[in-house]
Amino acid sequence: MQAIQKYNAILTGNESVAVGVKLARVGFVSAYPITPQTTIVEKLAEMVANNEIDARYVEVESEHSAMAATFASELAGVRSYTATSSHGLLYMHEMLHWTAGMRLPVVMSIVNRAIGPPWNIWSEQTDSMNQRETGWMQVYCESNQEALDSIIMGYKIAENRDVMLPLMSMEDAFTLSHTTEPVSIPDQAEVDDFLPRFDLDFKIDPERPMGYGSYVPPEGPFMELKHDMMESMRNARKTIRKVTEEFSEAFGRNYSGLIERYRMDDAEYALIASGALASTGKYVVSRLRERGKKVGLIRLRFFRPFPDEEILSATKGLRGVGVIDRSVTFGSSGATAIEVRAALYGKSETPVAGFVAGLGGRDVRIEDFEEIYSHVESGDTGNYYINLKGVN
Repeated sequence: MQAIQKYNAILTGNESVAVGVKLARVGFVSAYPITPQTTIVEKLAEMVANNEIDARYVEVESEHSAMAATFASELAGVRSYTATSSHGLLYMHEMLHWTAGMRLPVVMSIVNRAIGPPWNIWSEQTDSMNQRETGWMQVYCESNQEALDSIIMGYKIAENRDVMLPLMSMEDAFTLSHTTEPVSIPDQAEVDDFLPRFDLDFKIDPERPMGYGSYVPPEGPFMELKHDMMESMRNARKTIRKVTEEFSEAFGRNYSGLIERYRMDDAEYALIASGALASTGKYVVSRLRERGKKVGLIRLRFFRPFPDEEILSATKGLRGVGVIDRSVTFGSSGATAIEVRAALYGKSETPVAGFVAGLGGRDVRIEDFEEIYSHVESGDTGNYYINLKGVN
């Protein structure tokens, strides 16, 4: 039986994330401010000061230190959280590898923002795409509601014994982070039933001493440990499907696992997008449907683990696919286009075109999506930049 929501609120994306952290009963928050993430940790500081959340709040001197403190707290057996954006995420990069390699199921929020130069505070996904090889799971939210819910689901996924990997949850700068939407806030008791207390098997314990992050020579277990992380990332696919099903049963909101299919039942063509960009894509798909175009949209919720099987299944028999990236991989195409092509290679003859759009917060307009669709409908397999100004 689906639970009845207790009450609703009008929240920004960042406020929604803070509420999700509170409901997850996080015991430690490490914070360093950076636009447009700052209001997440400001809200959490307010909650701690008002005794709304039983957690220790530690201000640090940098993003690297924020993750180092979170790493230490989690290793002590305390469910921990931090948030960052853009250059702050790049500064954390070393500690991201350490946190994943130590198998610490931290959840962190990323407010996706462009990387300079030139200096830019607006939305794109290059900052988190730069971290795709760190061993962190990645989920991209479409709405403020999903931003809240993904924190709760994120801890349950990350802390699963078959996974034990950290997770970063993304929201688009300003489009979600500073924009208000109606949000359903679940009851704390219901969240407690859904998300058990954190219990780390290998937490620091003076009565049970052990080594952490020790040096190993080439013949040591280094390669085997990396292989084990890969297997755990594969296991995460099953766990994500299971947790989203359990969340739907408990709270009445279905996030359909690793991808969302929109109007794909009889589609001949598909667009693939992630984050808030998918909302515009859905609107355009509906407009094109009114013109008799058999097109659907696949919203990529998780980029890590990458949903190879779901993409292959969703695109089977299609006449064309267009992948929209709000990031760029220099010397190639967008990261999502690369992954989609790899997932289909040798298994599908469906043409795949790649499109880089919306860098630096530039609007991705209805006409841009329609231009993308025209390429897809023609069977195009190239790579394109959309809405470049003054470039032929």
